[in-house]
Amino acid sequence: MKVNLIHLNQCDTSKCTGSRLLKFKLVKKMDPNVKHRSIVLSPYTDRALSPEDRAIGLKHGILVVDGSWNEINSEQKYFNRGTPRALPLLVAANTINYGKPTKLSCVEALAATLWILGEEEQAKNLLKPFKWGHAFISLNQERLDTYAECKNSTDIIEAQQRFLEELNLQ
Repeated sequence: MKVNLIHLNQCDTSKCTGSRLLKFKLVKKMDPNVKHRSIVLSPYTDRALSPEDRAIGLKHGILVVDGSWNEINSEQKYFNRGTPRALPLLVAANTINYGKPTKLSCVEALAATLWILGEEEQAKNLLKPFKWGHAFISLNQERLDTYAECKNSTDIIEAQQRFLEELNLQ
């Protein structure tokens, strides 16, 4: 599956997972001002990513916007450049936001997307350049597998709700 990235140059490059993915040529850098048809991972949509989005991913790829969580609200326009989808509840394993729900790095978001869309091996390969990459799968294995078994966005939301209740986050 094609994996794309819009790089906004807002992060410390030594800690930026998007920069590392570009360095290892694991993603293609996209022009931020061009509209895309790919699945765009977005915190500004109520439509959850689900296995039913696989056809879009296979045809047009997936896209993540690499920017700082501190500046995300000023960058909303980039999240509507394709088919926006939100990731369900997952826990970060990256060194900056370890253990925090929903505060995923770019590589974690892309790997989760690939996993949910049935591309587990590609997800694992994307995480290989990161010492903590395997921890992301370990921390989220049950959630990722459950989401990958869902049929559609509604099923994903229901599964997420069960996980939230288990964590007493609801």
